[in-house]
Parts: sequence; structure tokens; C-alpha cells
Amino acid sequence: MSLLRVLGTQGYVAGEYALTGHLTTKSDVYSYGVVLLELLTGRVPVDMKRSPGDGVLVSWALPRLTDWEKVVEIMDPALEGQYSMKEVIQVAAIAAMCVQPEADYRPLMANIVQSLVPVVKQPRPALKAGRCSSFHATQSPIATQSPKT
Repeated sequence: MSLLRVLGTQGYVAGEYALTGHLTTKSDVYSYGVVLLELLTGRVPVDMKRSPGDGVLVSWALPRLTDWEKVVEIMDPALEGQYSMKEVIQVAAIAAMCVQPEADYRPLMANIVQSLVPVVKQPRPALKAGRCSSFHATQSPIATQSPKT
């Protein structure tokens, strides 16, 4: 008899991995989707201080990701509306595909990257000093700053 030990951070672990202990590329896609949800919402994957039904990020966000009016409701208030709705909807759609409960319905990571390339290649104004925690109107929630040299 062999013992199976599943390792992973709560909230990032795909259901099939938690049940079987078999890690696949689709398990990684699920975890990446959780990261995208964190970027959109400003919430942690599991927060038991929240009311029942709101504590698990994926369960709370997934039903809201396919309706653009509901996507606005889940956005991180710290962003103060300073984002492109077009880009938010694109990222929300990608996140929704990544966190599908059934692994077979999740995209391949290569397809996710292809989908995100147009979002991150959008021209954006440079961030001003002291404004690192908020985004400008055309700033993508997944954009990264290059290190200062």
C-alpha cells in the first residue's frame, strides 16, 4: 500500500490534483487562473474571514466572469476604476477558462500566452513615481513594470 501526499497552496490546487495526486499541465493552468483572479480582484485565493460563499476566490468569481457588468463588480477597488474595460474583459475570460472545474475544458498554457500577448502589448503611458499601486486608464491589470536601471 502506498500513501499519496498532495502538496500545494490552498486555493491554487486544481480539484483533480487534490483528488488523485496526479499533477498535469492543466493543473498548472488552474493555478495560473487563480493568479489572474487575484490580479483582477485584489483578493487572496482563500479568505475564511469572508461570509460563506465569498471565502473561496474561484467559487465566488467564476459565476461573475462571463458577464461584463458583473466583472466590474469583482474588480479590485484599489484600482479605483483606472483600467481598460476591454482588457479586463479579456483577462476575465481567460481566467474563467483557466479555472474550469473540469481539466479537459481548460486551455493549454501556450493558448493562454497567445491570448494575453495582445493585452500586454497595448501601448500604455509610463507609470508615474509613487503610483505603483494603481493603474492608469489604459493600464492592463496584468502589465508589469521593468526594473529601474
